[in-house]
Amino acid sequence: MEKRKLGKNGPEVGSIGYGGMSFSDMYGPTNEAESHAILDTCRDQGVTHLDTANVYGMGKSENAIGTYLKANPGAREEFVIATKATITRDPDGNRFYDNSAEHLETELDKSLQRLGLDCVDLFYAHRRDPRFTPEETAANLGRLVEKGKARAIGLSEIAPSTLRRAMNAFPVAAVQSEYSLATRFPDLGLVQTCAELGVAMVAFSPVGRSLLTDNTISHDRIRDLPFLAGNPRFTEPNLSENLRISEGFRKLAAEMGTSAAGLANAWLLSRGPHVIPIPGTRSVEHLHECIAGAALNLTKTDLDRIEAVLPVGWAHGDRYSAEQWIGPERYC
Repeated sequence: MEKRKLGKNGPEVGSIGYGGMSFSDMYGPTNEAESHAILDTCRDQGVTHLDTANVYGMGKSENAIGTYLKANPGAREEFVIATKATITRDPDGNRFYDNSAEHLETELDKSLQRLGLDCVDLFYAHRRDPRFTPEETAANLGRLVEKGKARAIGLSEIAPSTLRRAMNAFPVAAVQSEYSLATRFPDLGLVQTCAELGVAMVAFSPVGRSLLTDNTISHDRIRDLPFLAGNPRFTEPNLSENLRISEGFRKLAAEMGTSAAGLANAWLLSRGPHVIPIPGTRSVEHLHECIAGAALNLTKTDLDRIEAVLPVGWAHGDRYSAEQWIGPERYC
């Protein structure tokens, strides 16, 4: 698999990584054996960047990675591991964000324990806490690099202006944001700013939470998945329209001899050499479909055909509900 740098001075990783939210029960029940099978496949296929977070299954995702590393001692040297913290709850159970130095370090220490590591390769602030300036958040993260608990820092779901300010305090290796053919707002400044500053653009949900795959999540399953059940793109009448329109993309992928997921990831790889998609899945078969995109070299004609079936703005419904939008920065 082609390699891409995780930041200007960062390590090289496979051009497609893996998003560890699927090691939790976010998109349906899973178990350690299934997660370990995914990690075996990652090693076999050159998927070397693993992305997780303390809140994915409230530690379940990190635990799955940790037990795998313990059972496979040589695997640690093959993977570049990222985790995140910031999302928490107050004593009344209300969700809020904490970018304080104390909270970030406390949560990273817990993550390191679950992962069985002394140091992660990349540590993100999962959301921006408005009580802290971008410079302060970057400095708080940077102290953890200086202490040897992380090798680099990242920011998630932020505006280009926040990245510029944060870079004044400490080098940022990566910015993570939802980015796909279904969610293209990063093209309005974030992708360009990351390229300018030498920052990796890590694209989560690259297959549109299944809309850009050959096996979309069924209506029946959506009812049992709280996040999707409340997401505008997966409620009617938007869902039916999104499935109808994206059918043209599935047909196009088949004509091109690949999977829809592979084509969706290939499109992201074409957006710039600093873009690194991190698809997540509970299925080894689907992981193979996703990483097939790494072998595709899309021509201008290919890109034009994709644009014709999924033009900018095709998706019906916002990517988040009003509640889900609390935290990510809007900048356009």
